Amino acid sequence: MGLREQILEHQKESLRARETARLSVLRLLMAQIKNREIDKGKGAVLSDDEIVDTIISMVRKMDESIESFVKGGRQDLADKERTEQTILKAYLPEPLSEPDLDRLVSEALKETGASGPKGMGAVMQWLNPRTKGRADNRVVSQKVKAALGS
Repeated sequence: MGLREQILEHQKESLRARETARLSVLRLLMAQIKNREIDKGKGAVLSDDEIVDTIISMVRKMDESIESFVKGGRQDLADKERTEQTILKAYLPEPLSEPDLDRLVSEALKETGASGPKGMGAVMQWLNPRTKGRADNRVVSQKVKAALGS
């Protein structure tokens, strides 16, 4: 079962179980997926990787919203946003552990032969498909910079 079918199935389950918060988030996610398909063109269907990209984008926007709500003193809205974010994160691949991420960075440095700040692009290009949806790019970038001595 593909990711799209899994989301639709969970949407149906949420409707039957009257889980309004989860149902709302899944409907929003499906709307985002359909919007991206419309942007791609007639009859386009997003791949699982593209759906993961959509979810990552939504999670990032929620991070920004949570930060704004906290700064504005609206803890209730921040908590609601965190709950919705947790629902979305369930559809992302399993996050990389710190040691696994360190191992990947070391492997990337060996594979690309990068040394110094100029090698950052090559290392990140090698790492991106391997960490997509499994690690925050900001964290990956920081680890690469530290490893390259930038």
